[in-house]
Amino acid sequence: MKIPPPTPEAIATFERWCPDDPKVSVRKMFGQPAAFLNGHLFFGVFGPQVFLRLPESTVTEGPAAARLRSFEPFPGRPMREYFVLPPKVVSDAKRVRALRGASMAFVAGLPPKAARGRR
Repeated sequence: MKIPPPTPEAIATFERWCPDDPKVSVRKMFGQPAAFLNGHLFFGVFGPQVFLRLPESTVTEGPAAARLRSFEPFPGRPMREYFVLPPKVVSDAKRVRALRGASMAFVAGLPPKAARGRR
């Protein structure tokens, strides 16, 4: 399966909503922009999609609840805890900030990933 190139709209959305925080590192994953906290991916681009990592409870209840669909980079292979931000959500600054904050809080609570050596 071929990885779709990032769209200019998805990159602009990522750049607009990626937090300006010294604890966040931005690098490419699959040739597309991605944000990491403590070594954990929490926000990124895949083709035309912008996705983030959230606990299931955030998606199904609470003030940040939204009808987000699972992030499925390849058909039939959803990534657990990752969800696509639909355009309707992306245009709502308050909702994006809430979801981004929930994503960062969730990832910050995970144990830091050990750095991998070069291959």
